[in-house]
Amino acid sequence: MTGRRSRSVRSALVALAAVLVLPSCAGFINLGGKPARTRYLLEAPPPSADLVGKLRFRETVPEDTLIDLAPELGVGYVELVAANPGIDPWLPPKGTRLVIPEARLLPSGPREGIVVNLADLRLYYFDRAAGGEFPAVRSYPIGVAKDGYATPLGDTTVKSKKEKPTWVPPESARRDDPTLGARVPPGPDNPLGEYALYLGWPSYLIHGTNDPRGVGRHSSRGCIRLYPDDIAELYPLIEPGTKVRVVNEPVKLGWIDGELYLEVNPNAEQSLELDETGKYPASPPPATLREQVKRAAGKRANEVDWARVDLIGVHRYGIPSRVTSKPIGRSPIGRVPAASVSQR
Repeated sequence: MTGRRSRSVRSALVALAAVLVLPSCAGFINLGGKPARTRYLLEAPPPSADLVGKLRFRETVPEDTLIDLAPELGVGYVELVAANPGIDPWLPPKGTRLVIPEARLLPSGPREGIVVNLADLRLYYFDRAAGGEFPAVRSYPIGVAKDGYATPLGDTTVKSKKEKPTWVPPESARRDDPTLGARVPPGPDNPLGEYALYLGWPSYLIHGTNDPRGVGRHSSRGCIRLYPDDIAELYPLIEPGTKVRVVNEPVKLGWIDGELYLEVNPNAEQSLELDETGKYPASPPPATLREQVKRAAGKRANEVDWARVDLIGVHRYGIPSRVTSKPIGRSPIGRVPAASVSQR
């Protein structure tokens, strides 16, 4: 991509952030023209069985970089960059109001056990033991396979789990680093961190990390990494036999307060590009996007704003956006989408 084209795409993304993502959801923070007085802003829309988490917002300070902010805020680096198009991840201007994308529509399919969605770099845990009107869901950012490696898609189970695991480096790791021993004991040099869940797929684990900056990025040889605090929270909830399903769903749809919401995440190429450069080339919407939306909308397909669907499909912010009913007008200072429910 040429410098001129890159600048034009970035300008287009910034402009569309104001007219597409920000006013596109129901449930807004409307500051009434007054400047925000708090560093963090919270908003909670109506509960929904199709949604977990909520958007947060943060104003940057001079020393901020998105790669350092992601672990501090508990989100992934790639999803943070995708949700804030046009912002330099290394030099965000002071006072920039960042969207912290913790609101996520749930992947399709059975809602049980652990569901890993490689497309949005998220792990979802459905806690059947918890009561309530909607399934108790926990969502965590994850580190996934880097270029040249992959995590299998499909179904497996947690075979065993271990606190303070020993890492047995695979041949590829020892090739890359000949100083590695045959076994790495627990401690600060162990990339598995403090907890590990061993899957039915040999050599693939869900585990912590000794390098939080690799979470929310393409950083592993196929294992699934969580922030230390997140794996510490998840570990005691998981027992051997827990079902694990790994999917790749960049497009997700769900209903919130009687309206259809669409979330489109960067494709695999764009996700890698975001990880490496902080930006990605524009591309057409996913080929089946309109068909997926039409199927989800059902009898209300005539209420879908198809122009908005296409724009969401092109720019792939990874933020749930409303696509049914009439477009919502803008306030003088812009309005911010809310999303969320239940647990994080």
